[in-house]
Amino acid sequence: QVQLVESGGGLVQAGGSLRLSCAASGSILRINDMGWYRQAPGKQRELVAGITSGGSTNYADSVVGRFTISRDNSKNTVYLQMNSLKPEDTGVYYCNLRITTAGGWSQRYWGQGTQVTVSS
Repeated sequence: QVQLVESGGGLVQAGGSLRLSCAASGSILRINDMGWYRQAPGKQRELVAGITSGGSTNYADSVVGRFTISRDNSKNTVYLQMNSLKPEDTGVYYCNLRITTAGGWSQRYWGQGTQVTVSS
């Protein structure tokens, strides 16, 4: 069994910052790529940022220069530092990790989601 626990969402004014965390626990052999997605009301879930096991990153155009994804392999945790937040960043943020379990299975797991609300 694998569990993901997200934290760090909340309400912030435009221009402010938040840091999201997603910690994985359980029968984990290896965590491969990690990513953060968001879903705004009435919209499809979209990729915000991703990071490979080697540390390569990619970002949605809308967050380049404002968001930074990072990972701490010793803690099985992925972070999303969000600066210069805008009202359009509002949504539920989900982490997504591709994990190989101790049993040898590799699959993607989703966090429970954390609400980010940016007021203007």
